Amino acid sequence: MIHVIAFVGPAGTGKSQRAQYVATDNNVDYIIDDGLVIARGRIMTGKSAKSEKNLVRAIRRALFEFPEHREEVVSFLEKQAPCTVMIIATSTAMALKIVRILNLPQPERFIHIGDVASAEDIKSARKERLTKGQHVIPVSRAQIRRNFAGKLVGHLRDLFKTVDKEEGERTIVRPPFNFYGELSIEPQAIIDIVRYLTERTGQVRAIQDIKVRPIDDAIEITVTVTLSLGAVTFRTIGERIRWKSAKAVRYFTGMDIREVNVLINGVFIE
Repeated sequence: MIHVIAFVGPAGTGKSQRAQYVATDNNVDYIIDDGLVIARGRIMTGKSAKSEKNLVRAIRRALFEFPEHREEVVSFLEKQAPCTVMIIATSTAMALKIVRILNLPQPERFIHIGDVASAEDIKSARKERLTKGQHVIPVSRAQIRRNFAGKLVGHLRDLFKTVDKEEGERTIVRPPFNFYGELSIEPQAIIDIVRYLTERTGQVRAIQDIKVRPIDDAIEITVTVTLSLGAVTFRTIGERIRWKSAKAVRYFTGMDIREVNVLINGVFIE
């Protein structure tokens, strides 16, 4: 059986910095933090959300919304049972969502950052995050180098002694993004991106319709256009619209694109 503890607190309040202390005090075997499964300062499996180069993918990575990532972590944890897992989350709701996604039992205990850090410590951590954009990951620098896309800033070594030199080590990183609050992307935003690109594709006379439909963890885009006759074949024009739309939507939103369909519903002859 897997026992679950949740360690929660708002972003930038010092949770990851104190994760090893809390884990040790509660006999935790594995820490789940931002998409990683960590044990004694080592990455056991998973991928860090801080390795993502855009914000939306980072959020989805932290919530294990990518199927291969999720299955990898679920399979690992199943093989480790019985064990105790501590989930680091920005809220109770986030912890419960991760539990549900990873098919874990409900947390037996919630530990809040205020239980282990003073108001002054939390204020200081928030200031550090806001002014420097730095994040702490409770693993060694050598481990992070293989799993992180941002800039390594430095590392901290816990004051308590340990036989394993990586167990108490924490690495400070600066991700490619910083984010506070909530983010939602409406279908209209995706439609606007696709419309902008399609309008600027040669021989596109008119855009009749653009539809965006969610499919599992991805989206499907359908563009209906009227084309003009010209030097470029309709097939090539369709491929250009598909390629540009998929690339732009992935880049700006971080969403996975299942497919982009282009329907040619009319031909304009000069």
